[in-house]
Amino acid sequence: MLFRGRRQVLSAAIFLCLRADRGARGRLKLRPHGQQEVLVIAKPVDTRIRVNEQIIARQVRVIDEQGNQLGIMSPPDALRDAYDRGLDLVEVAPNASPTVCRIMDFGKYKYQQSKREKESRKHQTVIHVKEVKYRPKIDDHDFDYKTNHVREFLGEGNKVKVTITFRGREMAHPEFGQQILARVIEATKDLCQEQHDASRVRLEGRQMVVVMSPSK
Repeated sequence: MLFRGRRQVLSAAIFLCLRADRGARGRLKLRPHGQQEVLVIAKPVDTRIRVNEQIIARQVRVIDEQGNQLGIMSPPDALRDAYDRGLDLVEVAPNASPTVCRIMDFGKYKYQQSKREKESRKHQTVIHVKEVKYRPKIDDHDFDYKTNHVREFLGEGNKVKVTITFRGREMAHPEFGQQILARVIEATKDLCQEQHDASRVRLEGRQMVVVMSPSK
């Protein structure tokens, strides 16, 4: 539908928004079309798995629980076959022509799928990056406090981003930041995968940054 003029477009969009069911009908978008604007109703992609009576295809290719192809049939006939076996008819390839359905125990399938996902998550190693900030003129008490946090994060298996933040005239003395970094590197060398050279770290903008990786 085409509307001329921005005011007409906005009025039409508001009118349609009031009538649209935002939860089920999709999202409303205004997309430019040359010198005019086109109102597009974008329908969301349905990612649900259709089972039994939910299957809406006119014909389906059916595979049984053993992987054997039973041929092309209507959903009611395929569903009757599945029920005779005490199983479910599950849509596995909705975009195929014809739609492919499989006879299976859907409850058991969902349980096994959930179990596989849990096992997969168990073997995933999630590494977080923690940041600890220092100042070039930090006192000893604050230095020890922050460095203990760096050691704690490394000990937990996290990467640590050590940042030295400079202000004003401090930027004229990058060596002060390098000295702080050298102390942090020395205090955490037993927990780091690699040893950094603080003298090679350069001031970038107002910061010096070193990312430390845990040894384990």
